[in-house]
Amino acid sequence: MTDLERLWDDYPTDPAPVGAILAATASRPHRRLLVRPVLTAAAVMALAGAFVAGTLVDGGGGDGPAAGPGGPGTLPRHVAFQADLEPAASCEDLRTSYVDRALQVVGPWGWGGPIMYAEGGDLLRKQVEVPEMADSAASGAARTPQTERQTSSETGTNVQEAGVDEPDTVKTDGKIMVVVRHERLDVYDVAGSSTAKVSSVSLPRVDDTEILLAGDTVVALGRDAGSTPETPGTRVLTVSLADPAAPKVVDDVSYDADRLSVRQHGETVRLVLASGLPDLDFVEPTGKRSEDEALAHNRKAVEDSTLEDWLPTVTAGDAKPRQLLDCRDVALAPDELALGTTSVVGFDAGSADRLDAIGLSGLTDIAYESADHLYLASAGAGAWGCTDWCGAAVDRTMRVFPGGGTAGSSYLFDFALDGTRATHVASGEVEGAIRDRWSLDEAGGVLRVAVGPTSETGNFSSVLTLARQGKELVERGRLDGLGRNEEIQSVRWFDDLAIVVTFRRRDPLYAVDLTDTAAPRLLGALKIPGFSSYLHPLGRARLIGVGEGPGPGGWGAQVGLFDVRDTTRVSRLDVLSYGRNTSALAGADPRAFTWLPDHRTVLTVVEKWSSRRVGYVSVLKLAGGKLHERRIKVEYGGDVDQVRTVPLPDGRVVLVTGEDAQFLEL
Repeated sequence: MTDLERLWDDYPTDPAPVGAILAATASRPHRRLLVRPVLTAAAVMALAGAFVAGTLVDGGGGDGPAAGPGGPGTLPRHVAFQADLEPAASCEDLRTSYVDRALQVVGPWGWGGPIMYAEGGDLLRKQVEVPEMADSAASGAARTPQTERQTSSETGTNVQEAGVDEPDTVKTDGKIMVVVRHERLDVYDVAGSSTAKVSSVSLPRVDDTEILLAGDTVVALGRDAGSTPETPGTRVLTVSLADPAAPKVVDDVSYDADRLSVRQHGETVRLVLASGLPDLDFVEPTGKRSEDEALAHNRKAVEDSTLEDWLPTVTAGDAKPRQLLDCRDVALAPDELALGTTSVVGFDAGSADRLDAIGLSGLTDIAYESADHLYLASAGAGAWGCTDWCGAAVDRTMRVFPGGGTAGSSYLFDFALDGTRATHVASGEVEGAIRDRWSLDEAGGVLRVAVGPTSETGNFSSVLTLARQGKELVERGRLDGLGRNEEIQSVRWFDDLAIVVTFRRRDPLYAVDLTDTAAPRLLGALKIPGFSSYLHPLGRARLIGVGEGPGPGGWGAQVGLFDVRDTTRVSRLDVLSYGRNTSALAGADPRAFTWLPDHRTVLTVVEKWSSRRVGYVSVLKLAGGKLHERRIKVEYGGDVDQVRTVPLPDGRVVLVTGEDAQFLEL
């Protein structure tokens, strides 16, 4: 750290009150409120383009100099980009970067257009072929890795990472339970021998709501009811439970950006938001307007676009919308990322209008958070990037790639987390496609990644490790050759073990030893019918897989119990098939799964389709290497998605349905 950075770290760092300032300045139409600070011109030169974050101020557009220490204006405080990502030198430079990239993809039909065919009938937007590659999978025995990583949050949600809570429709602290139903929040007392509903409060202007719980504060997040699927927005409501009998909405903040990720670390809530393509004044070819004329018009619309067209806004309460990011809070993205903006927003649960926000001038697809790091990643598929024309309905959620897509590689951006702050510390690139957040995991300072095939690999999947070296994420070890001609269905990580499931017709389950992160080794493979789309460890000896497979009467949901004590010889001890026309919800939503280690019991939600949709809770007791099931019919129709089995600290379980919450007899 330089002397200048140490000096700046001495300045006040408290987040600014967005709501109060927005309300106070709503009547000033000619002055822009910035959610983050501006820099002094001298500081910009001294830090050679480094990113500086700060508090909300009522300032200008960001190109002019700001007051220095001791004077009025912004007090610079936090250098948020400390690796290869750099912010633009000015607001105009940032606008120009958006425009230059957009001009590479805009056409006569705007961002999209009709599907285009060559003379021979071939689709111009073609899929990248995947070449054959040699098998480089290692074999041989290794010591048995430890398999004790199992996660359940303190608020009752089955989560990916210990200590990192995720939003759900139900939360509890063991004494009260809060449940989202439709447009209201119901509060239950669960401290006694039976549950009791004590109050409700309306959650206005928010749809598809999920919640977080921090002390006596509920943070309710969902789609802004005033937005559309083509232009999705996000609304955040803060509900005080200081008096559980009279809950009250105390904050209302909305963003004109879609949610990519929401996580909670203690009292800190972090949003990753995606802002897609702006709605510009485009035209299309008609009988009176040629393609060349339409193209010229649309290119002019892009050239005339403003920074406000590209950057998201935030609205606190009834105040007017204001820009979420100052231009110097946005780092310039690599050309391979899709056109758009990714925002990382942090705030304390009780202060949703006091923000720390930074951005990236490109769209990432995946967000994974460990206890102290956030990783943003591009999916890396690269096969269907819209490099010229897109034959789908045009909306702000579509992906267009000015640089031709990720060309078979996935890009990773590593942010260190400190309270509400996020600091970019490293970037990296891996060959292969990252399926989802479950394909990423951090342990011991090493990032482990499972990737599928792309044009840069072979027709197989891989497990690789990366370590931070200076400002780069550098590949440390790699194991190729998993699941030839198959796709990754699920991944689960342990301290020094990865379980990877691929599928085409059978379910190869691969055990990968990560004891030596520089040399991942294939320990064993088990091939069985069907596949597991969700994996969960049951202590050191057992693993359960929830997915689909053949059973009595046809294909349907199934649960398999695996012995992983000897990872060179993983075996399936038992399998339970639910029959035809069934599906296990945990395959798509792991929150529909609960593991109760003290009871040696699994609870998972299963649906069956016949004349109507019926939901069951499947109670699976583990004994003697077998699954012993009891099935409880609990819900019908759309309310099946609301079913949760929530563990309390005292060992009891609350069954939550569409209209009720009661203790479940195990």
